[in-house]
Amino acid sequence: MNRFMQDVQYALRQLRKAPGFTLTAVLTLALGIGANAAIFTLVHAVLLRNLPVADPKTLVRVGDTDDCCVNGGTPEENKYSLFAYDLYKHLRDNTPEFEQLAAMQAGFGYGSVTARSSKPDALPKALRGEFVSGNYFQTFGLRPYAGRLLAATDDVEGAPMAVVMSYQTWQRDYALDPSVVGSTFVLNTNPVTIIGVTPPGFYGDRMTDAPPDFFIPMVMEPVMGPTSILHKHGANWVYVLGRVRPGTALAPLQAKMSADLRNWLAQLPLYQREDQKKNLAQSHVVLTPGGVGIANMQQEYGKGLKFLMWISALVLLIACANIANLVLVRGLARRAETSIRMALGAQRKRLIRQMLTESVVLSCMGGIAGLVVAYAGTKVLLAMAFPNATNLPIDASPSPVVLAFAFGLSLMTGLIFGIAPAWVTSNSEPAEALRGSNRSTGDHSGWLQRSLVILQAALSLVLLVGAGLMAKSLNRLENQDFGVETENRIVAHISPDNAGYKPEQLQALYERIDQGLRGLPGVQRVALSLYTPLEGNNWSMGVYIQGRPEPGPNDPIGASWLRVGPEFFDIVGHHVLQGRGITTQDTATSLPVAVVNQAFVKKMFPKGENPIGVHFGVSGVKSSGDFEIAGVVSDVKYNDVRHPTRSMYFRPLLQVAHTEPAGDIRSLFAGAIMLQTKGSVDGLESQVRRALASIDPNLTVTRYDTFAGQISGQFNQERLIARLTLMFGVLALVLASVGLYGVTAYTVARRTPEIGIRMAMGAGRGNVIGMVLREAILQAVIGLAIGVPVALLCVRFVQSQLYSVAGRDLGVLSLAISILALSAFAAGLIPARRAASTDPVKALRTE
Repeated sequence: MNRFMQDVQYALRQLRKAPGFTLTAVLTLALGIGANAAIFTLVHAVLLRNLPVADPKTLVRVGDTDDCCVNGGTPEENKYSLFAYDLYKHLRDNTPEFEQLAAMQAGFGYGSVTARSSKPDALPKALRGEFVSGNYFQTFGLRPYAGRLLAATDDVEGAPMAVVMSYQTWQRDYALDPSVVGSTFVLNTNPVTIIGVTPPGFYGDRMTDAPPDFFIPMVMEPVMGPTSILHKHGANWVYVLGRVRPGTALAPLQAKMSADLRNWLAQLPLYQREDQKKNLAQSHVVLTPGGVGIANMQQEYGKGLKFLMWISALVLLIACANIANLVLVRGLARRAETSIRMALGAQRKRLIRQMLTESVVLSCMGGIAGLVVAYAGTKVLLAMAFPNATNLPIDASPSPVVLAFAFGLSLMTGLIFGIAPAWVTSNSEPAEALRGSNRSTGDHSGWLQRSLVILQAALSLVLLVGAGLMAKSLNRLENQDFGVETENRIVAHISPDNAGYKPEQLQALYERIDQGLRGLPGVQRVALSLYTPLEGNNWSMGVYIQGRPEPGPNDPIGASWLRVGPEFFDIVGHHVLQGRGITTQDTATSLPVAVVNQAFVKKMFPKGENPIGVHFGVSGVKSSGDFEIAGVVSDVKYNDVRHPTRSMYFRPLLQVAHTEPAGDIRSLFAGAIMLQTKGSVDGLESQVRRALASIDPNLTVTRYDTFAGQISGQFNQERLIARLTLMFGVLALVLASVGLYGVTAYTVARRTPEIGIRMAMGAGRGNVIGMVLREAILQAVIGLAIGVPVALLCVRFVQSQLYSVAGRDLGVLSLAISILALSAFAAGLIPARRAASTDPVKALRTE
């Protein structure tokens, strides 16, 4: 220990003697280690951290996909991850292998409930509510921070309406007011009692950028909206997660639950059809570890975060090569000192240990500085990845795991960049001190320096190619033709059902909204709709064309659909290509009509038939005469921006067909208002909010955005990956250029006598510049020769991240090679010009 402390003190003295070297090395390491620590903070929080609950390792989820939010029919691959509520109860009551098996709502979002406290001056707020089973908190083994949590007795018919508030909501909106617990709130016009507050660290059953504000018993679902799906067997809308008993084998349990699933599904009319027997026989569940909860965000961000982790590791490797060159040059400059110490009896292993200690001390200093970079970088990353997040359960401050990661990374980095230079610089003979080792050109350290530069060039090319591909992919993704008009378009989301409106009251409400908003200064057009393009929502049904035989189970009859107001097509940018659009004449009592898009026509009328006047339905062949196609509009992307436009049909806001499924009454409640203005209107948001509040104080705006902003929000993850890849690519290029410059400058300094002799014998400035540049460019060319095939190989692993960009994009590859070649030329030119300015007389005198 004494020797170790001596080595540390010696290392600190040596670093103090070379402030320029120390500062350069620490900054380089801070960037490399900080970038890795920042990315790891997200990786740990999103992919590796378990739910803050009791013994998360014993939690098991029934399902493995992020299906959402209310699904019907047969799931993809007949694999169930969403369940009807009664199916959940069947599984719960027939699976004693679970200590507890809880259910939770699959889809909840901002504005899913309108909440107002009972205080006289309280205003309603658009917040998030999640329906959960009564044993939800018991399953997670949680204790309340205040009051009590839900119990099984709260989730039975006739029980008093009780809900639990999250700690974050209590802190953010109610300043930790203790009187909230036990008080009466109004949720969607229903008086409820706040019985307790969750523990501070609990953010729900899944990682999300908008955790729930209220946890509501499942039994309250029928009274919280205009229609209920609580006991609708054909509606799959809950996730299932439980805690297994000790010693339970998951494989037999999965087989048993799959059999129970099929027994229950066999009672449904859907699976009693002859063409569904094969699907019934293949229906099954997959049990997955539930420690992280419902892994929707993990599945969405997993590939991107792992990709960023790899590229940040490459940047750190380039930084290590750069520092290794600096340490090697510094060690060679101290070769005389090393030789004298060895001549005086110092052992080589002691010298190596001292040099390694100096490298590790240097890397730890870089690691400490890297934590500052990591903290700032993480805040930037969170802002880029989740720009509209509320109560995001990810802290930018380094956690103990991140601190341990940074410390381990620092030690590993010190060993990586320190061991080879320590070995080379200590491999000196004592006699060299008498020959003037600092001026000797006979050492063999140059190969290591050049190898490190070649490695930097190769890795830099890989990152530059990746950055180019990601940037090109993002550009094509953002600038594709969505078919919309975004200039002077506004989207305001509302929730009439949360405000307590019934279907028969909607006609009058929509007329008042239209009149109230149309009268605002600068507003040109107003249209209500069920949802809007590229907001992350989608409703779909199977379509049955009149006069055609009933399709088989695998026939492609699905189509998305939407209820819209008369001016919706004009605001969004749909062009009427045939027939007409939705008009004010399409009322609740008029003939049910639909307007379809081009994709619908291509899919449903592949032989080029004229769709105008054709009838179709959505509940089977018997309903196929429900809607008459009145027009065809141009395609607009509404949901998946990476795939072709879906077939789609549009219906008037309040028309209901006689054979329409009862559950679809929910679609009568408009979820959005689209506005077109004559230009930029100052204070429009507050005017819209006041106009709606004047109609009904409970009619709150749940989300307000420009149409362009809403579309831009679809690319947050792609934008994050592209920008970080570009940033890392530029950083790698700078490090590689600095490394090449350093090696070339050091080589020129060592060869000063040789250059002086050459110039004394008649060599011109051009010859000297060419000689130095050739050596610098040769290293870059070798790096390129190695980097090109490595880059093409690595592209295969990120092909799924790209949109409309080939992995072997010659344009991107050529640009990356050109940038690296120019950087290498610039890095070599400066020392080459300096070499050409050598005074032969002074050089020979020095020799």
